[in-house]
Amino acid sequence: MMVDLVGTCPKDFWEEWIAEGDAAGTPETGTEWGWYTRHHRISLIAPGERFYVVAHGKLRGYAPVVAVRHGVIIRKGGAVAVTIDAPIMGFRGLRQRWWPREAERDFPDWRTP
Repeated sequence: MMVDLVGTCPKDFWEEWIAEGDAAGTPETGTEWGWYTRHHRISLIAPGERFYVVAHGKLRGYAPVVAVRHGVIIRKGGAVAVTIDAPIMGFRGLRQRWWPREAERDFPDWRTP
């Protein structure tokens, strides 16, 4: 069973997170990037599934998961900017994706708070 997870990027970390690298629409560098968490749901996600990010009340997109190691969800390039029409309040920890993938639409302005 495929389990995609969702996390919130804090508002005060948004610009730094984008600058980290391999953002949606940028060339892949080959570098691995990690989302650090101690949340128990991390055990639900596996390589090939999607890790979604919420920021500023909106779904911003996802990155394919390449590994999960020691409390870290690992991604590389290949991030995709998508959103859904419903607003999403920020939250702590991780949640399973609750919307159908068919509800996702392109989000060219994903960087704009």
